[in-house]
Amino acid sequence: MTRRAALTVLGIESSCDETAAAVVGADGRVYADVVASQVEAHAPYGGVVPELASRLHLEHIDAVVARALADAAIEPSALDAVAVTVGPGLSGALLVGVSAARALAFAWDKPLVPVHHLEAHLLAVHLARDVEPPQVPYPYVALLVSGGHTALYRVDGPLSIELLGQTRDDAAGEAFDKAAKLLGLGYPGGPRVDRLAQRGTPTDGAFPRPMRGRAGLEFSFAGLKTALARQLELGGQPADDAALADVCASYQAALVGSLVDRSLAACRETGVPRLVLTGGVAANSGLRREAASRCAEAGVALHVPPLASCTDNAAMVAYAGAMQLVAGHVRPDLRMFTRDERRTRGRFDRDGKLRAPPRT
Repeated sequence: MTRRAALTVLGIESSCDETAAAVVGADGRVYADVVASQVEAHAPYGGVVPELASRLHLEHIDAVVARALADAAIEPSALDAVAVTVGPGLSGALLVGVSAARALAFAWDKPLVPVHHLEAHLLAVHLARDVEPPQVPYPYVALLVSGGHTALYRVDGPLSIELLGQTRDDAAGEAFDKAAKLLGLGYPGGPRVDRLAQRGTPTDGAFPRPMRGRAGLEFSFAGLKTALARQLELGGQPADDAALADVCASYQAALVGSLVDRSLAACRETGVPRLVLTGGVAANSGLRREAASRCAEAGVALHVPPLASCTDNAAMVAYAGAMQLVAGHVRPDLRMFTRDERRTRGRFDRDGKLRAPPRT
């Protein structure tokens, strides 16, 4: 039997298209982490179909939980709690995970801990997968960059998180997927753009770097996508594979450059010399290289979780739940929510201040 931390939590994640369960200790050790991916099921539709995602979660959730317990070699009686993502995410998908977690917690007589999906991503850097728990001191600035969210946070502790800036429109992952669709690359688009970009040569000025010269820590990627659409409208699709790779490299360079620009600005403004990359787009090779190079130049310590901790997973949910238990601050509210309440959309002035009421 594996020696465990004093507190061990089962985590369940079903916010989008990954059905996941994991067993994690309060020290960050991952004893089991199981993910049932739905990528192939959604690929023919060019994106995630909410109804299909919910049905597949129903099909997989029991087996995924059973596999996680078996991999961790732990009985439910030895668990200290069940943690589950309550939002943001797709309503039907969240309902499957929350319903399963409620039933298990009731049957096993365990506390049920609600977890904010984005806060779990911000703590994923502390997970230990087959290694000693990483030493990432607080505070740190975190760039959370995924298909649905792009934002900067200051993280002073597991329960002390401040939003610094966010995207005004598209998330970075959404901008990658839309570019892939315009270029006929299929779904999922982000990894395909990244693979092509690695073979191409970026051209300076081929695409505008979003938000360059503007104050604040906000992001915006809708204009970058429009620039690509306009370029293809006027010049047509790339003539061959080499030209396609160059377009992907130039597009990715502009997007990644904006992400790193704002992240380093956040480190300067907060006086925090540590940057954490997290979320699915943190797996992007161009972002990792650019961040590593420029953080080294700026004297900022860069921490990037392994790929398994960047994409949606239940280990981060279990760990976030364990941190709530350790602090004694478990929220009794299991209310599900589809949209992050801190997400703001609207028209902004050049100084970054919101000018018009947010759209709901």
